[in-house]
Amino acid sequence: MDISESGIAAMLTLEAPVGGLVELEFTLPSGPVAIHAIVRQKNAFRYGFEFVDSDSVNGVIRRTCRDLALTKLCSAAFETPLSEPSLSGP
Repeated sequence: MDISESGIAAMLTLEAPVGGLVELEFTLPSGPVAIHAIVRQKNAFRYGFEFVDSDSVNGVIRRTCRDLALTKLCSAAFETPLSEPSLSGP
């Protein structure tokens, strides 16, 4: 659902105890990732996880977050209508 450099939110049908250590496997645009995380929040089927894995995997996640932020920024810029130029005479 959401991803940041420090964690991810996901909808799960499995039970995971808050405070428990889990291994998450998911796919980013650059490919599959397996990373350890601590379950920090649970609300019905939505879970919040904090990453606790190696710097190499976190580097992949950091680049993905940067790329997603740039994509979102660029698409927001294209969705904003351009204003018509105004003419002002002397």
